Amino acid sequence: MTKTIYVDNAATTAMSDRAIEAMKPYLKEIYGNPSSLHGVGQRAKEELESARAAVAACLGAERGEIYFTSGGSEADNQAIRSAAYNGAAKGKRHLISTNFEHHAVLHTLKKLEGERFEVTYLPVDQNGLITPAQVDEAIRPDTALVTVMYANNEVGTILPIRDIGAVCRRRKVPFHTDAVQAVGHIPVDVVADNIDMLSLSAHKFHGPKGVGVLYCKKSLPLRTFIEGGAQEKGKRAGTENLAGICSMAAALQEAIAHLYENMAKEELLRDMLIDGLSIIPHSKLNGDRVKRLPGNVNMCFEGIEGESLLLLLDQKGICASSGSACTSGSLDPSHVLLALGLKHEVAHGSLRLSLCPDNTEEEMKYIIDGVKEVVSYLRSISPVWEELEKGQRPHLI
Repeated sequence: MTKTIYVDNAATTAMSDRAIEAMKPYLKEIYGNPSSLHGVGQRAKEELESARAAVAACLGAERGEIYFTSGGSEADNQAIRSAAYNGAAKGKRHLISTNFEHHAVLHTLKKLEGERFEVTYLPVDQNGLITPAQVDEAIRPDTALVTVMYANNEVGTILPIRDIGAVCRRRKVPFHTDAVQAVGHIPVDVVADNIDMLSLSAHKFHGPKGVGVLYCKKSLPLRTFIEGGAQEKGKRAGTENLAGICSMAAALQEAIAHLYENMAKEELLRDMLIDGLSIIPHSKLNGDRVKRLPGNVNMCFEGIEGESLLLLLDQKGICASSGSACTSGSLDPSHVLLALGLKHEVAHGSLRLSLCPDNTEEEMKYIIDGVKEVVSYLRSISPVWEELEKGQRPHLI
């Protein structure tokens, strides 16, 4: 049986041993409801607040600015809607974002457009970057929020968040960033980066699924969208997932403690893949070559379909993706790749490989050989590739 090589860590990660061990006490021993007044409940409350302080320290935030959620999507929704409705109360109904955000952001903005909000979607360049000047030019007197992702989930481009945040701070406009792909992988500091609101998800840095964080600067009012009890200072009803929260805090602390050594290892493996796969004729690296997440490789191969590529790689034990796991059921090409200016025919042939520190150089060599073999095979049976090679249609890469 072929060994499984998992390189889809942008979709989700395996829980680390430390995260698993950190969760265990809260499944049977410290099982109380943090809202209960008795001793068992108050012990749980102490652990909850300890985890909150730990997460805050990892982000450079204050403990009271951390709100626990079910994940990044919920945090995005609450942050964006809070800022939008707060702005509307002051007559400000304009929002700014980019055209290649995660759908948790884009769909929230689309829904707000149906509520008579106006959204400016800044176009990214061919590498997936925007400039602080674009943000500055787009801000109006009625702008209620700027929301720009920290790092793109598909092509790995790292945006100039600190400088964008500085523009927003100077223009007195709240700034939110979806940092789901960034936290635990690159340095993130909400104060130094001029961030007012930030979303993260535990399962992207070897924590459990179904738990995340919304950081909200204490000077900003946060709206409640899940009604019920008074948990999370009345801003998010529902008994807290104590086991998941404490496991997330442990996973984040572990990620931060080994951040730079993990970055160095992943960058080495990433560059091995990029160099090896770029040899394939009519291939293209998507996203900025330098301003890039340490573990992200996104390539397009002309003349093939990404779905066929993934299925054949899976037969070789290589678990990869063609884009966001949240849109894997869609037959449409990635909106991220289209935003970078790729043609539909090229965007359909994309491959995303996202690494973690557990991957090895031997695995990278196997992946390079496997991708070369599969791309060659798919092109050999493709009538489109035959037309391209005969000059009956022009190559796009």
